[in-house]
Amino acid sequence: MQWDWDKLQKQKRDRGGNPPQMDEVLNKFRGLRGKFPGLPLIILIIVILIIALSSFYTIGVNEVGVIQRFGKYVRTTPPGLHFKLPWGIEKLTKVPVRLIKKEEFGLRTLRAGVRTQYARESAYLNESLMLTGDLNVAVVPWIVQYRIKDPYKYLFKVRDVTSTLRDLTESTMRLVVGDRSINEVISKREEIADQAQLLLQKELDEAETGLNVVTIEMKRTNVPEPVQASWNEVNQAIQEKEKMVYQAREEYNKAIPAAKGDAEKTIKSAEGYALDRVNRAKGDAARFLSLYAEYSKAKDVTRRRLYLETLRDVFPSLGSKYIMDAEQKNVLPLLNLGMEKGAEK
Repeated sequence: MQWDWDKLQKQKRDRGGNPPQMDEVLNKFRGLRGKFPGLPLIILIIVILIIALSSFYTIGVNEVGVIQRFGKYVRTTPPGLHFKLPWGIEKLTKVPVRLIKKEEFGLRTLRAGVRTQYARESAYLNESLMLTGDLNVAVVPWIVQYRIKDPYKYLFKVRDVTSTLRDLTESTMRLVVGDRSINEVISKREEIADQAQLLLQKELDEAETGLNVVTIEMKRTNVPEPVQASWNEVNQAIQEKEKMVYQAREEYNKAIPAAKGDAEKTIKSAEGYALDRVNRAKGDAARFLSLYAEYSKAKDVTRRRLYLETLRDVFPSLGSKYIMDAEQKNVLPLLNLGMEKGAEK
């Protein structure tokens, strides 16, 4: 112990003696006040300025102010000029409630603009590599845009809001993609984005993150690079199959209506022929009945009339006609009649 005491005394001597006492500090302060008579006033003005600067604050149009008194939430102030208790009593936190933020999955933005450039997806493949409902693997990059709708929940309900948002977003997207086939994931990106947005908003509300999902933008969805060539061959075969199906349907649409038209035409012709035959039969029957009625009234006259009308219809089709006397016995003079007529022709 004697050795330790000696060592301590030696250290005090090396430092120049004992540390300054309170009386010495007050004496030095009185000496400074004697040299500078306005020092207390300057200190008072500085204190007033610090209190004023820490009490009045301005909130921008795109944000709100959250006030904490000794660490406890007190109130939320809208845009404009406001007053709060000085620093150390009330604390101000400005929250940008109208600012649209985004989180990217499977890609990162290198340069934003009309033609936005993104980093290689292979560097963030773990985020976008997913298993579809038909047991295929797809690369699904997407972007979530969101804003803060409840500053109180955003600041005090969740420890790390950004990390929670990313975890919930990834799990929601994997859930939606896992219920669909690879073709639907590639061709129905808007439908998947809408469904994922509804589910994600529900999860964020249950977690009390205070965030509102503005939109989910699906980027170009594809299969992993090692199977890209095989996938292209499958797609080409499917396209050729669909092409042949469309061509067969086109031929079908041409042949079947034509056959139906021909069948309809044949049916209409048969119906017209049947109607014509029936009408002709009815007309013949009606004419026969009218002739029979007249024949019943005057049989000789009607018979004579029928005979003459028949001759009128038959004679024109008989060609040349020769009327001979019933008492003519010699037919030799008549043998050259036909030849002479032919010679004249």
